[in-house]
Amino acid sequence: MPSPAGGPVAVAAAAPALGISPDMYPTEDDLAYEEEILREPFKLKGWWRYLVARAAAPFAKRAVIYERALKALPGSYKLWHAYLRERLDHARPHPISHHAYASLNNTFERALATMHKMPRVWVLYLTSLLDQRLLTRARRAFDRALRALPVTQHDRIWPLYLRLASLPACPVETSLRVFRRYLQYDPSHAEDFIDFLISANRWQEAADRLASVLNDDGFRSVKGKTRHQLWLELCEILTKHADEVAGLKVDAILRGGIRKFTDEVGKLWTSLADYYVRRTLYEKARDVFEEGVASVMTVQEFSVVFEAYTQFEQSMLAAKLEAAEEEGAGSEGEEEAGRKNGMDKLSKKFLADCWLNDEDDTDLRLARFERLLDRRPELLSSVLLRQNPHNVEEWHRRVKLFEKDPTRQVATYVEAVKTVDPMKAAGKPHTLWVAFAKMYEKHNRLDSAEEIFKKATQVNYKAVDHLASIWCEWAEMELRHNNFDKAIELMRQATAEPSVEVKRRAAAEGDEPVQLKVHKSLKLWSFYVDLEESLGTLESTRAVYERILDLRIATPQIVLNYAYLLEENKYFEDAFKVYERGVKIFKYPHVKDIWVTYLTKFVRRYQRSKLERARELFDEAVKQAPPQEKKVLYLQYAKLEEDYGLAKRAMNVYDEAVRAVPNSEKMSMYEIYIARAAELFGVPRTRQIYEQAIESGLPDRDVMTMCMKFAELERNLGEIDRARAIYVHASNYADPNSHPEFWNKWNEFEIQHGNEDTFREMLRIKRTVAASRSQTHFILPEYLMQRDQRLNLDEAVDTLKRAGVPEDEMANLERQLAPGPSTAPPAPSTATAPVNRMMNFVSAGVQAQAESSSRQQQAAAANNEDIELPDESDEEEDGVQIAEKSVPAAVFGELGKRAAENREEESSGAQENEQLGALERIKRRRQ
Repeated sequence: MPSPAGGPVAVAAAAPALGISPDMYPTEDDLAYEEEILREPFKLKGWWRYLVARAAAPFAKRAVIYERALKALPGSYKLWHAYLRERLDHARPHPISHHAYASLNNTFERALATMHKMPRVWVLYLTSLLDQRLLTRARRAFDRALRALPVTQHDRIWPLYLRLASLPACPVETSLRVFRRYLQYDPSHAEDFIDFLISANRWQEAADRLASVLNDDGFRSVKGKTRHQLWLELCEILTKHADEVAGLKVDAILRGGIRKFTDEVGKLWTSLADYYVRRTLYEKARDVFEEGVASVMTVQEFSVVFEAYTQFEQSMLAAKLEAAEEEGAGSEGEEEAGRKNGMDKLSKKFLADCWLNDEDDTDLRLARFERLLDRRPELLSSVLLRQNPHNVEEWHRRVKLFEKDPTRQVATYVEAVKTVDPMKAAGKPHTLWVAFAKMYEKHNRLDSAEEIFKKATQVNYKAVDHLASIWCEWAEMELRHNNFDKAIELMRQATAEPSVEVKRRAAAEGDEPVQLKVHKSLKLWSFYVDLEESLGTLESTRAVYERILDLRIATPQIVLNYAYLLEENKYFEDAFKVYERGVKIFKYPHVKDIWVTYLTKFVRRYQRSKLERARELFDEAVKQAPPQEKKVLYLQYAKLEEDYGLAKRAMNVYDEAVRAVPNSEKMSMYEIYIARAAELFGVPRTRQIYEQAIESGLPDRDVMTMCMKFAELERNLGEIDRARAIYVHASNYADPNSHPEFWNKWNEFEIQHGNEDTFREMLRIKRTVAASRSQTHFILPEYLMQRDQRLNLDEAVDTLKRAGVPEDEMANLERQLAPGPSTAPPAPSTATAPVNRMMNFVSAGVQAQAESSSRQQQAAAANNEDIELPDESDEEEDGVQIAEKSVPAAVFGELGKRAAENREEESSGAQENEQLGALERIKRRRQ
């Protein structure tokens, strides 16, 4: 069977005759592939191996191989696809006018004869035609592709087809038809068609398409646009191209959008007005603007509409002014034309003086513009009231806008009291009625003002205080016009209790109005009682006060006022009865002022004549008072006992007070207790109080302060040992790091009244307390302890220098206290011990024997780190030297003054032998 492709010998023989280039001839290397395809010309494998082997050959030679292969296998998609791709790559570097593109298009057409069901081939062909800008051929090819391929594969063709329709060179009508066909295939892409219509200035069809999309409830935007955005697009088209869009009810569409989309109401109103402006319906546009500013609900929307309204009026005024200038320039020609027209002359003759014939409405437009600007505050107030018609403050601000127009003010007040619901009002609705009545009063219309107040008292307010304020304002208006009897009569009418029948009827209805509760209004009764005190009699005033107490609406201040009224009129017992009623009605803390006033005035009135009754009152007062309120009462109680009772009972009151007051006030109470005890019974009596205070559970800081005061007292009395013991006890509450003032005080005390042992003991206690209060304890080496001792010694030496002690005595002290570097200092003998003692220290009342001192010094030398404790052996008591001292006269207080004066001369000699301080003893020895 002969080969359809022909053998290589036949090709070589025909080549010179056809003028084929020698490069196209099969070479020696091609013989193997040629023989294979001669043996099996209809198998793709041989042809494909041949093409792969000649991948580096020129395109012309590979094209010959492709053509031969496709002639043998015209239905091979693989060969056609590879051949077309190579032809595309070959033609791409050339301009679109090159003949290679013609050959490419011819090859595509030949391929589609058998490959018309392959979408890839169509896509390659259509893309190539779009690149070549062969619009007509491409459109036809698209139509053929859509007819050849099944519908399920059209989604691969339509994007390219829409790309063709969107080309600038494509006729608009062609593009419209393409988009319409596409919407039949996929209606969800209506937005693309609308965008194209807008870009092509096809406003009528764009509006129709947008309206159909908005009317379709099942439409979903593929671009993520909301229906609101589509509405705004439609409104923009309708308003900006009103002359080009017909067949749509623009007014109905925009008003529907206003009702449906409330967040862009201002923009929609301006769009509707703009539509009528473009249609030259200016009066209709003005009506739309008025309707817009009268219906918007927010200030922002109002600003949008009002700004557009002012721009409209301003542009209308500017247009009229320009037209007037043009008419002035051409007026002469118009007059000449008017002479020729007899009808015009006749019209001007009869209508010359008529204002309807005046075409120059510039003044009218200017007045409109100014009126619009003046109305802005009123319109803005209307917007705020539409947001909340029950806003009382906004109604007041609206009335102020019409200060120069009483008629508008009255109309506004009438509208306000009709509109505002007292149960929903934001603010105080009764103030509208009050301001309404005061406006009539300002214009001397008292009868109208009284009528307003009368109607106001019949309104069911939310709070009783609102109705009470109406009655009070009404009475104050009568007082301003000197109608005193009428004012009191109004108060009697307001405070009258409703009848039982009225209460029963209101209870049956289930909604009790404030008119049935106002008779218990404290504000009303307070005003009533003030009127009676100023204008009425004592009996009428007392009747009002009694009525207030019976209704149980009294306050502590009313009780005090009632009692003060009775005291002014010399009804003291009645006043005290009022106080008694007050303390029974109220509880703490409200009753505090009543108790204090009651007790103060009772004591001032009766003094010691009714002492037992006063004591009973004080006992009852402190019994009812909470701990934080008892201090004032106890102080008053104690003052009573001091002035008119017994000093001992006063001390009992103070003693009871320090136990009853809270811990925060105990310290100040103890200080008062101590001061009064010292003044009444002398200083020794305060020792027991100090001990009681220290053991009463005060806070640590207060205990430390009390101990310091106690120790100072004992020091002043000459009880040095007692003072030192108090300091030792107080050291448990004083941290050296946080309370250095205590240790400084003790240090000064030991310097003045102590000796070497007591000073060392104080330092030992200080270290012990510091160690016990620290979180970490350290065992210090010996050299650090010696350094601490040296520092303490230096402090003592500096203090002695400031006290005026000579250098030799300070050196002696330093030698005694300073430990040796290696050996302990020798123990002083018994004979020399008194001489070597520090001259500036005074014994605490006990002098140790020489043997005891020797033993203590030897123990200190044996172990310097041990804490030295005093030897408490009974042998020391044999050598105790007690120094007698006279007690200061201040100790005995007022009770011992006379005895002190009698003994003053006898004790003058004994006082010379009293024990002196350290500095005084040193000075006397020098002398």
